Amino acid sequence: MARLKEFDEDLAVDAAVDCFWSRGYEATSVRDLAQQMGIGGASLYNAFGGKRALFRRSLERYADRSTRERIARLEASHRPKEAIRAFLAEVIERSLKDTDRKGCLLVNSALDVAPHDAELGRAVAGYLDEIRAFFRRNIEAARRANETPRGIDAEATSIHLLGVLMGMRVLARTGARRRTLESVVQPALDLLERPR
Repeated sequence: MARLKEFDEDLAVDAAVDCFWSRGYEATSVRDLAQQMGIGGASLYNAFGGKRALFRRSLERYADRSTRERIARLEASHRPKEAIRAFLAEVIERSLKDTDRKGCLLVNSALDVAPHDAELGRAVAGYLDEIRAFFRRNIEAARRANETPRGIDAEATSIHLLGVLMGMRVLARTGARRRTLESVVQPALDLLERPR
């Protein structure tokens, strides 16, 4: 008869997310993960297939609970242009409240992991592309509603906004203050405004 798992898998993955987020992929050992997750190393391998597979699962959990949750909530409750503004404003607030300066797991992984592991790099790029797609969708919707300049290039502007977001998240890790973060974001938001 098979043994039942003696731990809550969801809580264990949440603990792994925190561990990878605090230390980074390379600096996190299987021992670190097992300790933070409250399981043995053998259980980690049996349940998750090892550090790399657990990292993939952690990225997915992070995307679900952070990025995707925010996108769904803001698209459901805001007009398109305001959804973009609210998204960036929330990121600024989270960055300022992040006393440990952990930043964003996706951005950290783009810098830490993507250059050394092509498959993980593609996974991280896919998650970042979901954010770019959110920007693009909302720019296009705002343009259709005549709330942005008619000639705005939704694709180029969405890529620009993603770059601004990533730069802001990196700056926040260095302890940048609100004024700096808002100054990085504002010129990009100005692109969405119709001339008066």
